[in-house]
Amino acid sequence: MADSGGRPVTRGFVYIVGAGPGDTELITVRGARCLEQADVVVYDRLVNAALLNLARPETERIGVGKAAEKPSMRQEAINQLLVDRARAGRVVVRLKGGDPFVFGRGGEEARALADAGVPFEVVPGVTAAVAVPAVAGIPVTHRGVSRSFAVVTGHTHDGGLPDLPVADTLVVLMSVNPLKQIVAGLLAQGRPATTLAAVVSEGTTPRQRVVTGTLADIADRANGLEPPAVLVVGEVVRLREALATPPSP
Repeated sequence: MADSGGRPVTRGFVYIVGAGPGDTELITVRGARCLEQADVVVYDRLVNAALLNLARPETERIGVGKAAEKPSMRQEAINQLLVDRARAGRVVVRLKGGDPFVFGRGGEEARALADAGVPFEVVPGVTAAVAVPAVAGIPVTHRGVSRSFAVVTGHTHDGGLPDLPVADTLVVLMSVNPLKQIVAGLLAQGRPATTLAAVVSEGTTPRQRVVTGTLADIADRANGLEPPAVLVVGEVVRLREALATPPSP
């Protein structure tokens, strides 16, 4: 079985596909072709639902998305679902927001498939950690401004705050709900209250909103923004004034 580009798509196989940061046009060509050939699509909550239209009408679509403080399928059950559908000879696409290996548990699922002897391929995606700041006019690195960046998620698996690394630019995914605590942690580390910061809500989509400020006021300025959102901290935020362009319609 081959996709429209001639590259084989194999039955009894799982494709762990990155859906990109939100805009449906930011999925990779390989990812889209896998969706077109899928017998089963197992997708996360943050995946743009319009991408499911790339699959055939008869394709089985299974939502397994996780949301904080809401019932969801356990990771072990998701792993077993992938194994079972592949062993039944299906072409399975595991569709994950952003990139599967950036805070997406893609590595855990790949390990489960490997342990079960199920063949798989990882199809990388465009991560929100870089793409969302970019469409907001904020490069995570810039000559003379930022030579390094670090990416963390806004909460750990047990609901606590993550360790906040030191870098020229800090990017925090899933940052809306714990924003005040994150800011407090950065100030406790010794970051000046005047450090520039931006929050980008629903980045790369027509609903994108961007709020800028400093660590002293960003939590108040961002009040009311909808998740998913990305926090960017560092001098690169200043570049938005010159580089910002509106998202594509």
